[in-house]
Amino acid sequence: MNGACKMKAWWWRAAATGIGLIVAATASAQAPAPGSAARVNAAAAVINIVALGDSLTAGLGLAVNEAFPVQLQRALEAKGIRAEVANAGVSGDTASGGLARLDWSVPDTTDAVIVELGANDALRGLDPALTRAALDTLLRRLRERKIPVLLCGMLAPPNLGSEYGRAFNAIYPELAAADGALLYPFFLDGVAADPKLNQHDGMHPTAAGVAVIVARILPQVETLAARVRAAR
Repeated sequence: MNGACKMKAWWWRAAATGIGLIVAATASAQAPAPGSAARVNAAAAVINIVALGDSLTAGLGLAVNEAFPVQLQRALEAKGIRAEVANAGVSGDTASGGLARLDWSVPDTTDAVIVELGANDALRGLDPALTRAALDTLLRRLRERKIPVLLCGMLAPPNLGSEYGRAFNAIYPELAAADGALLYPFFLDGVAADPKLNQHDGMHPTAAGVAVIVARILPQVETLAARVRAAR
């Protein structure tokens, strides 16, 4: 092979090598990093949330599409969060009642739980120690199932006295801190005692009242959803 031919052969080998490197680099740049597809799928997957509560969750006196779980799901969707919020509210339920039905109210497909219980305990003047024990057990059992929780606090009516109020009101922040659960300090924040946002009984929110609750609790629910995605 003469010099010109050798030079030509060398050039083609070099060119072919260069093209191969370019193709490989391009493919590498376009190909998803290991595990990235799984992360994308996990982020896009629907988050199954159970709202476990009493009549405030159930939507007593409201149309089905006005209840807290439905309005919350719409608010999450508006934020780009795909979620299904199941209504596991039972009117008249206490913390002990919620604990008693925990297993069938929170199926294995559940990704997160919003706990809204205790209002009826306070209205009936039940011993705060009973409410604390029921919620403590409920949180422990959800923690054992590795289900993130947002605990919604409740405040005792003032007519029950300051001593009762101190004992009852301390339940939620103390349990959340001990359990590592997220806390929304007062479920009826911005709604309680406002006649424009409550039904005629003065205790259950109107649809507009529920909208206020959803708007205020939404940042904590977004954090709850983030915990679910991180766990995936």
